[in-house]
Amino acid sequence: MASEIVKYLSVYLLSMVKFFGGPLAGISMGLSFGMTLLLSVTGMMTSVFIFSQVGMMVSRWYVARHRAQNKPIFSKKSRKIVKIWQRFGIKGIAFLTPVLFSPVIGTIMATVLGASQRHILFHMLWSAIFWGIAFTFALHELRHLDLAIFHK
Repeated sequence: MASEIVKYLSVYLLSMVKFFGGPLAGISMGLSFGMTLLLSVTGMMTSVFIFSQVGMMVSRWYVARHRAQNKPIFSKKSRKIVKIWQRFGIKGIAFLTPVLFSPVIGTIMATVLGASQRHILFHMLWSAIFWGIAFTFALHELRHLDLAIFHK
């Protein structure tokens, strides 16, 4: 019983930090497709909820820190993020969060760029469900292959 709880908790916590880790851990530990998907989406959305709350505090700290160190706020990387935001808005950030960013970074970016918490939660939810199904399905179908990542 305790080992099952550890499996569930591992998938949930990994998805909070790096979304792809949840489906990978769930399938490699032998969890069902549905349970892996549920824990992965729930883990990401927990991060999204928490960091949409604290995102503004983090952005203020980040800007103050860069000003104190006389560092430019905009870098090559941040300019690319702003271009994505200008072109696609919260939908683009949400779509790319599970693939390129972590739930934490994607949520903070959306918050800093001015999206409302309601929009962040909605768009991150559909993104987590879409990518959760895609990743979990792909890994579920590939688990029969003799790959090192699927061995317990």
